[in-house]
Amino acid sequence: MKELIPKEVIERKIFLLRGQKVMLDKDLARLYGVETKVLNQAVKRNIDRFPVDFMFSLTRDEILRMSQFVTSLKFSKNINAFTEQGVAMLSSVLRSKRAVHVNIAIMRAFVKLRQILSTHKELAHRLKELERKFEKHDKEIIEIFEAIRQLIKSPEDSKRVVTGFKIAK
Repeated sequence: MKELIPKEVIERKIFLLRGQKVMLDKDLARLYGVETKVLNQAVKRNIDRFPVDFMFSLTRDEILRMSQFVTSLKFSKNINAFTEQGVAMLSSVLRSKRAVHVNIAIMRAFVKLRQILSTHKELAHRLKELERKFEKHDKEIIEIFEAIRQLIKSPEDSKRVVTGFKIAK
């Protein structure tokens, strides 16, 4: 089956706000094929399904910061951000066939993003371990070379030290 919406389009609509991956109401509305006003009205009618860890409204400051990436936000008065769980809950509020298919695509994008992030964390951890391992080996190698230098070092002055008295003849 042909994709309803390309994954790349959805992935570009996921932002990091307040330490959470979120999608904005206007982007979700566009993906679902409804007006932002309609999406937000459906949410308001079912507000008990959207606790603060599922959806939150952006502060004016957040809107202005986000407007650097999404120019149409600058003049918006109220913007809702939906976490992954909030997006999943939207499928129970918006019941069209398109909403179901879009929701599946969005969930897959969130999963892919999570996999990518965990892979990067794992790679960063492995790299750090390798750095520590080689750092330790580097110190040991330097010590070995220093010991070899000491062994091959030529005596500075090969003067024999004579102890005792010299008898004149």
